[in-house]
Amino acid sequence: MNLLNRLSRRRASALGLLAAAVMVVPGTATAAPESPDSPEVKASTLGAQAAQTGRYFGTAVAAGKLGDGTYSTILDREFNSVTPENEMKWDATERTRGSFTFGPADQIVNRATARGQRVRGHTLVWHSQLPGWVGGITDANTLRGVMNNHITTVMNHYKGRIHSWDVVNEAFADGTGGQHRPSVFQNLLGDGFIEQAFRTARSADPAAKLCYNDYNIENWTAAKTQGVYRMVRDFKARGVPIDCVGFQAHFGTGGPPANFQTTLANFAALGVDVQITELDIAQAPTAAYANTVRACMNVSRCTGITVWGIRDSDSWRAGENPLLFDRSGNKKPAFQSALTALGGTAATRTASASSPRTASTAATRSASATTTRNANDAAALPGSYSWSSSGVLMSPKSDSTHNIAGLKDPSVVYHNGRWHVFASVASASGYNLVYLNFTDWSQASSATHHYLDRSAIGTGYRAAPQVFYFAPQRTWYLVYQTGNASYSTNTDISNPNGWSAPRHFYSSMPDIIRQNIGSGYWVDMWVICDSANCYLFSSDDNGHLYRSQTTLGQFPNGFTNTVIAAQDPNKYALFEASNVYKVQDTNQYLLLVEAIGSDGRRYFRSWTAGSLAGSWSPLAASESNPFARANNVAFPSGTWTRDISHGELVRAGNDQTLTVNSCRLQYLYQGKDPNAGGDYNSLPWRLGLLTQTNSAC
Repeated sequence: MNLLNRLSRRRASALGLLAAAVMVVPGTATAAPESPDSPEVKASTLGAQAAQTGRYFGTAVAAGKLGDGTYSTILDREFNSVTPENEMKWDATERTRGSFTFGPADQIVNRATARGQRVRGHTLVWHSQLPGWVGGITDANTLRGVMNNHITTVMNHYKGRIHSWDVVNEAFADGTGGQHRPSVFQNLLGDGFIEQAFRTARSADPAAKLCYNDYNIENWTAAKTQGVYRMVRDFKARGVPIDCVGFQAHFGTGGPPANFQTTLANFAALGVDVQITELDIAQAPTAAYANTVRACMNVSRCTGITVWGIRDSDSWRAGENPLLFDRSGNKKPAFQSALTALGGTAATRTASASSPRTASTAATRSASATTTRNANDAAALPGSYSWSSSGVLMSPKSDSTHNIAGLKDPSVVYHNGRWHVFASVASASGYNLVYLNFTDWSQASSATHHYLDRSAIGTGYRAAPQVFYFAPQRTWYLVYQTGNASYSTNTDISNPNGWSAPRHFYSSMPDIIRQNIGSGYWVDMWVICDSANCYLFSSDDNGHLYRSQTTLGQFPNGFTNTVIAAQDPNKYALFEASNVYKVQDTNQYLLLVEAIGSDGRRYFRSWTAGSLAGSWSPLAASESNPFARANNVAFPSGTWTRDISHGELVRAGNDQTLTVNSCRLQYLYQGKDPNAGGDYNSLPWRLGLLTQTNSAC
């Protein structure tokens, strides 16, 4: 977003998280011993293979879907444990005080018991999905009695049939404090409510495993993880009954943090079991699933894994396709990677135990699985690119209070079956932001434009938006420029009025930028995170690309260590509009920066690196071999622009890892009439979509 001549003074909830092909780091615990016959006898289903090492592999189940034949067939075939998805929560079991309803939960438990499947109980005490009458209690003694009665009644009803109970769920706050979150229980009963809940649960069912369950505690260095660890350590030291810790594992496209196995092992060393309780991974990358399962297999006290749903269509994150079975119930490549990590194969016996015909069939199945997996994995980035451009997809829509000349700087995510686009709107009087959504690109031109100056974002200069879902906080972030690096947050991306007022990442411009910016402007802020840190990139229209960083746990605060990440003596060669992405299923990052060519037209150059803090190597980085420039773009509907300017790649997910699949590159960009000129703020920028035509996949 160029500032030349235009400073008219820019998750039931939701989740995710790391570098895509991250290798599991060995922990301190020894691997669980293999079943005596495991080298020769391999199971073909998840539950059966997990059982060979004494573990379970389960899924969340919804009572209302048990009549679906495809759903129930997969459930019965693949899983040896079930968790009621919502049927045991407080608002389902005790909607009115003292009146308990168990019908839907009984349906799940009775069915599972009849088929020999274990049952996990979820959940007894949780700040969410509470009936209003609980939240309305204002007396501590009343609440204590209500909580104890609820725990006792529910556990007594299922006594002897529940293997593990999530006694308390999500009691710790996100952020850097490692403290408890506010809730009716915390506010009235204080820190002791968790201990009280566990002691009551032990009395109700002494045989059940009692678990604390939470999200975003998979990264060992995170403050929230350390807060939970201190609590468990204290409970064990004082004899408070706690038997296990559940790690929800709602991951982004990168899967688990590199230190996930270390986290599991360190908790296990306290003398508790560890369980992966709600696993789902955006876009279900094969490596991410394998690494998650392998981390559990390498810690002897990791007793089981539960995926949070069966088919992608059953997931609370359906738009991210995070599960092991597609919407039709077919096994996805991630299924085989998870089964393999458990120790299983597609064959039930080794060739030596089979007839020649059986062995041949097994080999064919194995080859078929490999072919399917390779076809879905991302390919290496090519060294040159060719594209086809749509016509104009989105144009300004003025109204009685907005006289818009240009629609610019788009950011786009796909979420809950819709495309969500944020962009700058430019006019002679200045810049602000607009939001629109639609289900298909063919509908983009008719989508309603919601002007965000009518939200708490407010009026004044706001430009160059970037949107992503920050999974650790279950919150959407909209990053933009205001003369500073600013952001707003929202829990619902589809609500244009839900954005918070602008806040700043920095108290003022970092000194290194001030010293190098010259006559340029500080523009185009871009945030991306890996498994441990978040990085903020920005440009100065003077040949410099800057990078600051903070920890994942501190975000959005704490951005320091601002450095020059790249520079060019020709300021037009490294001008602005940088965007950085993680390449799915690789250890590679892709950097794009807008340049101004020798013909005065905008285009993009590209570089790659092995880490976000690493040095960048040229990929397609010249006028003759650009990432995207008019000379490598075809315009089947007519050449409506010669500028390929500020835009964003369509991502494989929507979280802070900004992961893209190299097999399906598309780029939403701004272009303009080649004959247009005049005041920069009044140029007729429009939005179009590039689609790569030379994919290697």
